[in-house]
Amino acid sequence: MATTNGFKQEKEKHKFILFVSGMSVKSIKAIENIDKICNQYMPGNFEIEIIDVSKNPHQAVHYQIVGLPTLIKTDPLPSRIILGDLSETSKVLEILNIEPC
Repeated sequence: MATTNGFKQEKEKHKFILFVSGMSVKSIKAIENIDKICNQYMPGNFEIEIIDVSKNPHQAVHYQIVGLPTLIKTDPLPSRIILGDLSETSKVLEILNIEPC
């Protein structure tokens, strides 16, 4: 934790939205991969919202999702978008601007 004027500041929580399509192989792999990455590189400091576009197609339209699975980092800014199953951890960390431990 950083301190400013003697007060502790919490690191801003990482927030993600993962768009998947049902329980396809790619969807399951993306869920497993982002969970593993978050638990390893930002334990206890993340939230993941999973949206199944087969059940919530209006969300895909709202966020302009064109491919699945798609991960959107909403916080901290800047937001970032990644398509695919998130299997290349080093590339995911680089795109999301997350420093490896």
